[in-house]
Amino acid sequence: MAETEGAAAPQAPQVKMNVLGQFIRDISFENILAQKGVTGEVQPDIQVQVTLDAKKRPTEHQFDISMKLNITSKAKEGDDVFFVLELDYVGIFQVEGVPQEQLHPFLLIECPRQIFPFVRRIVSDITRDGGFPPLNLDQIDFVALYRQQLAAAQAAAGEKKLDA
Repeated sequence: MAETEGAAAPQAPQVKMNVLGQFIRDISFENILAQKGVTGEVQPDIQVQVTLDAKKRPTEHQFDISMKLNITSKAKEGDDVFFVLELDYVGIFQVEGVPQEQLHPFLLIECPRQIFPFVRRIVSDITRDGGFPPLNLDQIDFVALYRQQLAAAQAAAGEKKLDA
């Protein structure tokens, strides 16, 4: 009986993910508050926009995962902008054993989770070095972000079909 139990279920391939490298592709920080010289008490309203992208590399099983952040700090009262931070951070991943139909969500959910702590530290350091209290980003729900980006892409594809 034990022999049939072991042979009955085929072994699923082992998922392997390695971070081969990571780097800042592009970064921009503008301290508008210092340029304008705003006076008095300021209450910031911080808006964070995150965009993810995955691209296949020429080497088999390797991918570039790009996390782009656009962070704007504005006054809660009025339209004064304090700072703008734009960051494009890339992780190079070796991914094997993920079924093809699950690869896209894996690349845009699991891979960004691996590089997010480094992105958080960079944002904290840049805002602190730029003359503001360090901005410690909240955790990002990459599953929800993936679903939002997928829905937006589907809506945009639907609009293109209507225009044609």
